[in-house]
Amino acid sequence: MDHRDLRAALAELRLTLAPHLDADWSGPAGGLEWSCQETLAHIGHDLLAYAGQLAARPDDRYLPFDLTVRPGVDPTTTLQIALACGELLAVALAAADPALRAWHWGPTDPGGFAAMGVAEILLHTHDIVAGLGLDRTPPPALYAAVLARLFPDAPDGDPVAVLLWCTGRGELPGLARRESWGWKAALPE
Repeated sequence: MDHRDLRAALAELRLTLAPHLDADWSGPAGGLEWSCQETLAHIGHDLLAYAGQLAARPDDRYLPFDLTVRPGVDPTTTLQIALACGELLAVALAAADPALRAWHWGPTDPGGFAAMGVAEILLHTHDIVAGLGLDRTPPPALYAAVLARLFPDAPDGDPVAVLLWCTGRGELPGLARRESWGWKAALPE
């Protein structure tokens, strides 16, 4: 995965949420404890953190910084912040040498950071959509690409349903709902 996949996910984020910025964003996002607006800010936080990791290339830790969205910011501005952070990650991905490695629980290549960025967008957009009572799912191809890169042992099936199951957000026939999970972004050593 690369900057093009991330930009496709960002376009879906905008397409999905922009028409609903006048809704009440204070309720919980899906099954999360965060509000819909806090979840959108979290997307921006993670995308910025991944861009920082790629830029600084630490090999043993996460950089100790956080994105803070000021109190009182409206959903429109929060969406702009998340999209800006996503574009910073896209620029970092486009400029990154494929041999670059940075920390994410081990040495992770730019493709891993792209996949994690797309996953954050897809999964938390799903959470926000549920919280706002909407009915929209981005294209399955993005979900399939995330599964291939971050969940290589995922079961077969509809990529949307499988990614939601892999991350504890859904159920699959014959499989117990996941209570804990993690993705594999770092490359095998």
